[in-house]
Amino acid sequence: MTKIFFQGSYGAYSHLAALSLEPKAEIIPCKTFDECFLKALDDSNSKIIIPESNRITGNIGIEYLIFKYRLNIYSEYFQKIEHNLLALKGTKLSEIRYVYSHAQALSQCSKFIKSNNFIEYVSADTAGSAEMVSKGNDKKTSAIASKLSAKTYNLEVIKSNIENEKGNFTRFLLMGKNISQPNYGKKKYITSFLFKLKSKPAALYQSLGGFAINGVNLTKLQSYPEKNTFDSFFFLCDLDGHIEDPKVQKSLEELGLHCQDFHVLGVFEADEIREKQS
Repeated sequence: MTKIFFQGSYGAYSHLAALSLEPKAEIIPCKTFDECFLKALDDSNSKIIIPESNRITGNIGIEYLIFKYRLNIYSEYFQKIEHNLLALKGTKLSEIRYVYSHAQALSQCSKFIKSNNFIEYVSADTAGSAEMVSKGNDKKTSAIASKLSAKTYNLEVIKSNIENEKGNFTRFLLMGKNISQPNYGKKKYITSFLFKLKSKPAALYQSLGGFAINGVNLTKLQSYPEKNTFDSFFFLCDLDGHIEDPKVQKSLEELGLHCQDFHVLGVFEADEIREKQS
């Protein structure tokens, strides 16, 4: 049976995403993202699912781990984020004074929190907050988390869909040690890679010219400083297309002329949500 590791507690949105992608897998929680990556490095038959970015609040902040461990990306999955206010069964909304959750979840539900004059507390993750509430005996305390968390920890959903904006999604990456990619066909693909440029004037400008000339669309370009320096950067990049597409190959060959380091992270089918959200 395939093992999929995720950061957080059972009931987390990462848990939901893993169930959606591989419902028959053994899904195992880890305390930290680092632990997830190390598990995948130790066992080539295991995978990890990692939140990469959120439609509203942006990058999650795990890029440095992608640079560090360089696991292969097998697929992307856009999980719809629907936040709920959870509390002990029998609790009324008027009884609640405190709300716990991950910083991003609190931010995404700020209007609801302010309208109810809740005092908010940042915790490590959404599902962990729900677990904490379930272990207490205080109706004044609540958590913002998924409905799966409510089911997991026997809590009541006091109010559903309390997020500021509807239609919010988090992009998850399914990753592992083994290299695997789909055959080049007529489907829509994403090629993900990282690179470090040679130190010379206008290096980034020159390196990206091949994508423009060949008509290749970049969907993500993010810089991240190399360890212990502020003047040397890696770039994490996603492009529309399969690495075996001649246009993509020519673009990457042009990029390679300007690079000190280049590494393909993965080639995978684009999630259908991309088109629906564009």
